[in-house]
Amino acid sequence: MPHAVVQGRKLYYELHGQHPGPPLVLAMGIGGSCRGWLPLQVPEFSRERTTLIFDYPGVGGSEARPGPFSTRDLADTTAALLDALGIECADVAGAFMGGMVAQELALRHPQRVERLLLMGTYARPDAKRRLLLEQWRELARIDAPLHVMVRDRLLWTAHDDTIAQTDLIEQMIEFFTRDGAPLSAELFAEQCSACLAHDTLERLGEIRQATLVLCGAQDLLTPPKLHRELAAGIRDARLVSVPNAAHLVMVESAAVWNRAVLQFLAEGR
Repeated sequence: MPHAVVQGRKLYYELHGQHPGPPLVLAMGIGGSCRGWLPLQVPEFSRERTTLIFDYPGVGGSEARPGPFSTRDLADTTAALLDALGIECADVAGAFMGGMVAQELALRHPQRVERLLLMGTYARPDAKRRLLLEQWRELARIDAPLHVMVRDRLLWTAHDDTIAQTDLIEQMIEFFTRDGAPLSAELFAEQCSACLAHDTLERLGEIRQATLVLCGAQDLLTPPKLHRELAAGIRDARLVSVPNAAHLVMVESAAVWNRAVLQFLAEGR
């Protein structure tokens, strides 16, 4: 298993493909490990771009760090990983919490980010997002069964047409629960806290990188209004809304999502 020593601890990562130019870094969302990128994104992206995926501290194969943390802390960890791997600059894509980390990386370490892709994320949580994340945090802290947590998250992330396919939903729940969660319940609660505290709204104008803001038109977890807010605040941003897609657009509309990402990245060559 490949590890890099980052901030004094082992961080799990994978590099796929060998291509000239800046690699593409994929930052995972809340509650997931980097292996979530493997089925649908890595095979396609790595044909054209060197693709780096990694686990946050305490997730999957990465060594845990004590205490609470913020999206700023995770951005600093990502920058330290680039240092450890000798990567000067990269294109950075992040989903939900990963998109928050990507924002902070572009703000705190602007020289490390070439192009920025923000997907299913926000600059600041509104009242409904705060209530939901507080609910998820409490469910984690009372150690709710994993299948309950997965069902609740699917209600917010899957498209109605997907949820209507009950056999498919049961298969998804079985897949996500079969090997257990890739992180502890307490770490998931800390990730919820990091997302609750995330706030770049007043600093978006400081982001100078060309940015793609990508969302599903029927996203309930991070609705289009939050993506419009991001795109309006970033000077060189483009908003793309995928029709008939929800928060899991990268799964439910993978071909459309992947093509939009690769087209945007190709513009920087």
